[in-house]
Amino acid sequence: MDTLQILLDFFTGYGYIAVFTVLLVCGFGVPIPEDITLVAGGIISGLGYTNVHWMFFVGMAGVLAGDGIMFTAGRVFGNRVLKFRPIARILTQERFEAVQEKFEKYGNWVLFVARFLPGLRSPIFITAGMTRRISYWRFLVMDGFAALISVPVWVYLGYYGAANREWLMTMVHRGQAGILAVVAALLLGVAFVWMRRRRQHQCVKK
Repeated sequence: MDTLQILLDFFTGYGYIAVFTVLLVCGFGVPIPEDITLVAGGIISGLGYTNVHWMFFVGMAGVLAGDGIMFTAGRVFGNRVLKFRPIARILTQERFEAVQEKFEKYGNWVLFVARFLPGLRSPIFITAGMTRRISYWRFLVMDGFAALISVPVWVYLGYYGAANREWLMTMVHRGQAGILAVVAALLLGVAFVWMRRRRQHQCVKK
């Protein structure tokens, strides 16, 4: 039985609370695909078990809660969090140093990009908390902005494709590529604006 069917069976029986719980667990680095979880939530809405708009809010809440717990764990416990074996498995010393280097180079935008990097999401959020350079509210804004791009896509895609699973899975694969393209375009736009302002600032100084 594939992951999607397992999630559908579970969600059909327990509804919103099941979707929220699985998304929370996803935030802890457990290898359950977040996109498939959200799609499954949309499917049960399309089949009439839940309301799709409420499912969107539940999806946002579950995603942000899971991410927030990882960030808070790093912020509250600092380096001590690395002594916790499950955390140590996903945040090795090599990953920790690599993430710190990315923060030095790209700043808060690392948080935005992290939402679209399943294997690195939790290590990045924990490290962000450990550095104490980023406030909780700034973290929430960056992560929330990224979630607003991905969560509605998966939930509503599942809703509209509930009756045609083959079409749905084709669109899921296209959606993954599409989201990455949108993110890349946004980052390029931000980089362009930043470079333009920097040049203007340098011209004013001269």
